[in-house]
Amino acid sequence: MDVTSIASGASQASTASTGLAQNFDTFLKLLTTQLQNQDPLEPLDSNEFTAQLVQFTNVEQAIAANKNLETLVSLASTSSANAAVGYLGQQVTANGISAQLINGSAQWSYDLQGSSTATSLTVTDQNGIPVFTGQGATGFGQNTFKWDGLDNNGNLLPPGLYNLKVSATDINGNIVPTKTSVTGIVNSVSFEGTEPILDVNGVTVRLKDILTIVDTTNNQGSQQP
Repeated sequence: MDVTSIASGASQASTASTGLAQNFDTFLKLLTTQLQNQDPLEPLDSNEFTAQLVQFTNVEQAIAANKNLETLVSLASTSSANAAVGYLGQQVTANGISAQLINGSAQWSYDLQGSSTATSLTVTDQNGIPVFTGQGATGFGQNTFKWDGLDNNGNLLPPGLYNLKVSATDINGNIVPTKTSVTGIVNSVSFEGTEPILDVNGVTVRLKDILTIVDTTNNQGSQQP
């Protein structure tokens, strides 16, 4: 949530409203002066005044609508921030391909949208370079892959962020759609951007990517709305 941008937007609307009021006062003064000094034989066209008044009214309504929108954005951002803080210390599962290798262990879940006859798992480092390839489960639905941090030569790789790519095909050679997710504890929440970002075991997660939440205080799970 970018609080600064919200405040800036509200300030711009207030400035526009103030400017409109000043311009309207100036317009009325000029109109009054013109009416007082008009030629009785050639009076000013009232249609022109009416058109200008309508323009001022339209601008005023637009500014008022903008203020209402800014208020709604502010309320939504506050609600989102409160929700994000509520995730602290909770276990969440979220869409994503990245997981931290910690103490020789990293874990992903992948959901096969159909039965697979061949499932290939590829782990890449942060530069996109493959460091491990292997065969995964082929059963329909949710599957888990726990990686021990060893490459295909048996070397233990350093701790850090790694990505998982899942490729699956069915008996006819057609691609089976897959969805990858990660699970972990929410360690912190960042409000530096335009939306709250959760830190889940060193992985950044957006609120909209959360699939499930587990209350670690009573071990009751809940689905993300």
